[in-house]
Amino acid sequence: MEPPGSNKPSLLERLSTMLLREPEDREQLVELLHSAYERNLLDADALSMMEGVMQVSERQVREIMIPRAQMDVIDISQPPEKFIPFVVETAHSRFPVMEGDKDNIIGILLAKDLLRYYAGEEFDVRDMLRPAVFVPEAKRLNVLLRDFRSNRNHIALVVDEYGGVSGMVTIEDVLEQIVGDIEDEYDFDDDEDNIIPDAVGHYRIKADTEIADFNEALGTDFSDEEYDTVGGLVLKAAGQLPKRGDHIQIGDLMFTVLRVDSRRLYSMLVERKQPAAEKV
Repeated sequence: MEPPGSNKPSLLERLSTMLLREPEDREQLVELLHSAYERNLLDADALSMMEGVMQVSERQVREIMIPRAQMDVIDISQPPEKFIPFVVETAHSRFPVMEGDKDNIIGILLAKDLLRYYAGEEFDVRDMLRPAVFVPEAKRLNVLLRDFRSNRNHIALVVDEYGGVSGMVTIEDVLEQIVGDIEDEYDFDDDEDNIIPDAVGHYRIKADTEIADFNEALGTDFSDEEYDTVGGLVLKAAGQLPKRGDHIQIGDLMFTVLRVDSRRLYSMLVERKQPAAEKV
């Protein structure tokens, strides 16, 4: 036993210090979070979000931006009756508006402002535009998120070191780094099947559906030697990552992209098309 009046910490105090010590670096903090998860002090979602918050402070805009080639933009030279079908098809809430080319973005058009056109009011696209915000590729995501919140912007154009537009980023893109994919009406519930038929003979298909399961459900005979999933099959046929609303026909099946981001294909609508009659 230790002598009375000794200032030396007891065994219990030393153990408490070891268990409750503050982390000294990021790695120790991650270990502490995982330890809390293993002891059921955190659930998997909370752990994932905490790790996402730490990653946001380290990642840059260039890592999550939608590349320039995949940006859906409106050309100011087109009349509303020309670009409104494009707005309906892509189903975004905000669109960069260019004049000449994508390096000259003159503002942001909110889809809801097009209601004025249908209301019969005097309509000039230029008058409807909101200011465009430009950010550098190297901007940290946590700083961008703070700017989005303080300025009440939801979209920013990303520029390279020469001032050219290299892509765009939305507040949803940033938040998904923390909370995971934000679902919309085109998403599947995780508990739902990968293949969901509707009343008119169409199918909603998850991109990660195995080709063997797809063949069984739709009576097709696609090979799974090169790709394991329907998403891989569609990407091969498209030749690139398609955009939302794109149509890819493979044999007598038409695949319409329902959900995709800048990196991954998530879901599609599949319908059977009659092959075109051969010319005689």
